[in-house]
Amino acid sequence: MAEPPSKRQRISDTDEKKTAELPTSLSHPISPPPSRKTVVRERKLISSPVRLTVIRDLSEEANVGAISLHDLLGDPLISECWEFNYLHDVDFLMNHFDEDTRDLVKVHIVHGFWKKDDNNRLSLERQSAQYKNVTLHAAYMPEMFGTHHSKMLVLFRHDDTAQVIIHTANMISKDWTNLTNGVWQTPQLPLLRDSQGSPGLDMKIGSGPRFKNDLLNYLRAYNSKRQICKSMVEELEKYDFSAVRGALIASVPGRHDLYDDNPSTTFWGWAGLKNTLRSVPVQSGESDIVVQISSIATLASTDRWLQRTLFDSLSPPTKNKTPRPKFKVIFPTPDEIRRSLDGYASGASIHTKIQSTTQAKQLQYMKPLFYHWANDCAKGKREEGELRDGGRNRAAAHIKTYIRYNENGSMDWALLTSANVSHQAWGVAAEGTPIIRIASWEIGVLMWPELYDDKATMVSTFMKDMPAEEEVGGDGPLIGIRVPYSMPLQKYDDTELPWVATATYTQPDSKGCVWGYMVGENS
Repeated sequence: MAEPPSKRQRISDTDEKKTAELPTSLSHPISPPPSRKTVVRERKLISSPVRLTVIRDLSEEANVGAISLHDLLGDPLISECWEFNYLHDVDFLMNHFDEDTRDLVKVHIVHGFWKKDDNNRLSLERQSAQYKNVTLHAAYMPEMFGTHHSKMLVLFRHDDTAQVIIHTANMISKDWTNLTNGVWQTPQLPLLRDSQGSPGLDMKIGSGPRFKNDLLNYLRAYNSKRQICKSMVEELEKYDFSAVRGALIASVPGRHDLYDDNPSTTFWGWAGLKNTLRSVPVQSGESDIVVQISSIATLASTDRWLQRTLFDSLSPPTKNKTPRPKFKVIFPTPDEIRRSLDGYASGASIHTKIQSTTQAKQLQYMKPLFYHWANDCAKGKREEGELRDGGRNRAAAHIKTYIRYNENGSMDWALLTSANVSHQAWGVAAEGTPIIRIASWEIGVLMWPELYDDKATMVSTFMKDMPAEEEVGGDGPLIGIRVPYSMPLQKYDDTELPWVATATYTQPDSKGCVWGYMVGENS
């Protein structure tokens, strides 16, 4: 039998005194050392450099982060404004400057109506005559079927800053009301310091100095026949573009060499696009390039130019030999235009034709590429994936975006531009010669994640400009790109056709109207 446990002895008064005499360091309670705090590194989130314009008839929730024309022009510190566009309403433009200073702002309007009896030009002249501070400039238009389609604002302020704004809206009320458009802005640019000279500047594609070089080359092109932008170029040269992240993608009408070893040369049209994208890293694996536009011109009876000129320029060969991307073209159907906020009237801004023999053949090779603008259509198969609402299904698209999506759920690059799918906008190579021929003025900006950080990732954002930290894995900076359309995309049904502004539609639209032939000037 085991012995019972011994009883605990009672400590005597003497023992208590001994305990009290122990060193104080031994009489303190023993506790574990404090644990080291785990430092959680917050991921850097960067708001979308592309912003959507406010839609008047949509909810506040759908307009989160959206920008208005007054937001761009309402600063009372603006001293001078250069406005480049296709269509202009001078009264509409002037009403968006600060009411106390609008009569003091030097306003320059650059348009492409070269015929003196053009009704658009006559209207501009009548309107601008009411304002002593408005000057009109007609851009040189060497090609018969070209347009001055660029959409840009260059602002100078009394605080010695300047700003460049590239966007997709005509300067008329309709485009800033219920049509989807996009805006990209530089930061407010300070004056160069005396120590910031041109020698040794980083002219890498995507850098601020390179953007400035290409922008000034674009503006100098207006001076080929008349000194239209000379004073503005001389002023803009004084400003520091080092904070700018993006590459200028522009078109200048005329004939241009495809080969030039001068590092400061700017290439135009598809040649400039291809040259820039050669410098943009893309992830390996499958990818999609989504071309979302508001106009498709008559191209040809075969898809040679579309595939071998435009699409090849959008997907130049890569070092890691990634497969050729799958191309998708977002363009609305009559049903989408009918259900839009402005109904069929919004379709006057959206163009393609399918009537002629060439156009009918073009439709045959383009139709397999067509996807809806709004992915809530009754017809057509929607791709797999989580439903993401862009908030613009009912706001017909005048915006133009070209985006490369990779298989990892992020973007390799994104382009906001005025350029639609046409020979006039992107150019055609003269057969057997190293010359590209371009008809129209266009301007846009290309963005990609490495412009911000080598470890950055670019992701789609929907109904907001700021990306969510959990969008994709990794700890590098996360850049949002505000996508105007909803995803996943919805392919055309075999029975569907694209919207044609010159066709007749008898089913009443959202306003109760039907549609016959109307000339839509808006592009």
